Amino acid sequence: MNVLFEEDGAFRAGVVLADNVSSLQVALPTGRRVKVKATHVLLRFEAPAAAALMSEAEALSEEMAVDFLWEVCAAGEFGFADLAADYFGATSASAVPPVQAAAVLLRLHAAPIYFHRKGRGRFAKAPPEILQAALAGQEKKRLQAEAVLRMAAELVAGKLPEEFKSQLPQLIYAPDRNRPEAKALAQAAQDSGRSEAALLLAAGAVGTTHDYHLGRFLYDCFREGTDFPEVATGNAAALSDLPLDDVQAFSIDDAATTEIDDAFSVKRQADGNWCIGIHIAAPGLGFAVDSALGRIARRRLSTVYMPGKKITMLPEAVVEEFTLAAGHIAPAVSLYLEVAPDLRLLSQRTVLSRITIADNLRHHDIEPLFNAVTLNAANAPATDFAYRDELVLLWEFSQVLAAGRGEQNKPDSNRKDYNFAVDWDAQGVDGPGVVSISERPRGSPLDTLVAELMIFANATWGAALRDAGIPALYRVQTGGKVRMSTVAAPHEGLGVDCYAWSSSPLRRFADLLNQWQLIAWLKNELPPFGKNDEHGKNAAPQSTELFAALRDFELTYAAYADFQRQMERYWCLRYLLQTGATTLDAVVIKESLVRVADMPLVLRVASLPDLTIAPRGALVRLQVEDIDLLTAEMRLRFVEVLAMPVSPVAAMNLAEAAEADAATDADAAAEASGEVIAAAEARPADMAEDIAD
Repeated sequence: MNVLFEEDGAFRAGVVLADNVSSLQVALPTGRRVKVKATHVLLRFEAPAAAALMSEAEALSEEMAVDFLWEVCAAGEFGFADLAADYFGATSASAVPPVQAAAVLLRLHAAPIYFHRKGRGRFAKAPPEILQAALAGQEKKRLQAEAVLRMAAELVAGKLPEEFKSQLPQLIYAPDRNRPEAKALAQAAQDSGRSEAALLLAAGAVGTTHDYHLGRFLYDCFREGTDFPEVATGNAAALSDLPLDDVQAFSIDDAATTEIDDAFSVKRQADGNWCIGIHIAAPGLGFAVDSALGRIARRRLSTVYMPGKKITMLPEAVVEEFTLAAGHIAPAVSLYLEVAPDLRLLSQRTVLSRITIADNLRHHDIEPLFNAVTLNAANAPATDFAYRDELVLLWEFSQVLAAGRGEQNKPDSNRKDYNFAVDWDAQGVDGPGVVSISERPRGSPLDTLVAELMIFANATWGAALRDAGIPALYRVQTGGKVRMSTVAAPHEGLGVDCYAWSSSPLRRFADLLNQWQLIAWLKNELPPFGKNDEHGKNAAPQSTELFAALRDFELTYAAYADFQRQMERYWCLRYLLQTGATTLDAVVIKESLVRVADMPLVLRVASLPDLTIAPRGALVRLQVEDIDLLTAEMRLRFVEVLAMPVSPVAAMNLAEAAEADAATDADAAAEASGEVIAAAEARPADMAEDIAD
């Protein structure tokens, strides 16, 4: 005796070895023996053999027209043998030959759209309306599958399918894997052995690798675009009633700086004392928190920096209104310091006024004349140049301020910043853009005097807001970690009791927010951002917004800084392709991690020997095997050790170089560097937010 039964959703036939009424022992054609419940048996037969039954039934079922079976079957529930009797003209279900009965069973089971299963061997005819809907869905899937194959073939051939064009850039950066276009992209990648991004680039979905990296950032952070809506300007002209201070101010910035936030003035008083002015651009006087411009700044939160480009926080017209550009009479928040001839600080005051901007000094012009070498023992460069005496005084006073913060005995880290300049008019290795990378030592006299004066202003104004009970956004460092806070607390690295970013209101929302609070304090008005009283009730309607602004600023500023580092890495790799570099010299940081010499580029080298051969701090030569601009990755091969570290101490210092930009230094560098794009090194995540500033 043979039986046809169901096991794990499949039909099998075998020879009965033992029939125990409720179960059977069955031998399959493969030789495997199974125990089958009697209720799972669908058909008992003597002939043909079990293996022959299944092969003959499968062949016969393929010849049956499913739609005809659906037409002839009775309404309601029925058994497969009953339908087989009607289909083949047998007198009864039991009279149907086993092969024919099994063929009908297999055909019904394979057509769930037409026949709904109701139990083992039992089915029901699908209602006409449900069948039509199911058939339509099946046809849609068929056409979609054909479209997927067609689009995949086009991508492999380097052609962008028409369907893709309406879905860029989502398809590039965040594809919906349920859509046929995304399925086609995945299929093309599998068929070609190339990455999805490489296929899209080859098909013209993006113009260049630079466009690809920039596009990802814009999709994540500026999905609505980078253009500003039509809004009124900041109305700086309406501030003409502010008093005009009798000073001639000058700024110190990089050549590319357009958002000039800070300037200085030096004036000798009749009593022999000096009046040193620290002047900060005052867009907070031109528009309010809840204005259209205020909402734009709140949404963008910071200027975005990258080599060769930037995305400003405020519209260009507003920047031009309030920037401290030479020849302008601009509104400013000014901190005036009365300094004795021996550089003792005698008094200070903060005012809202207008100042005359006499000049914008640029690093590349001044640093060759005013640097650590030219500053002789008397702290006076031998060569005369504009603002020499003022710069010398500010430099000397900055040393006093640094000593007051405990900076006097800090070791010189000898770290460097790197400037990226991109000539977009020149054709590069992957589209427009030829990059040049230059280095400048961090902590030059110009950097130091700017940093110290900005740190002093930020600490002074932070303390003023704290003492007045006015909330602000503070930079706090405790236990080595820097964070933002709405509560004043020490910045241990800088050596100040409190520190509130206030010196870059054109470029950072935190500074602009603090400036609004500072203006309210100076005008004796209710600040736009209040605080919670001891009972937890709001003293001003926007107190909760202060916490939201802090959270959003931290997250956004970190995202912008991360993007800046990514783009600096990209341009470093592009520079190497541009110069045709085949070998690189690098310093071992630790294990397989190295820093390329004369470039802010940290890489992993899998073939680097262990530290007994190439210890920390060793200078090694590497062979360039491949550079992929699309992934911003580089494959290197170790060649040889060029030089061993000078000493174990030096080796340890170099080993920690990737993390050497401590948060304290980053905050100081942020105040000194203007729009200089700092090095994209392996800094700790909580320290990296400052490098773009």
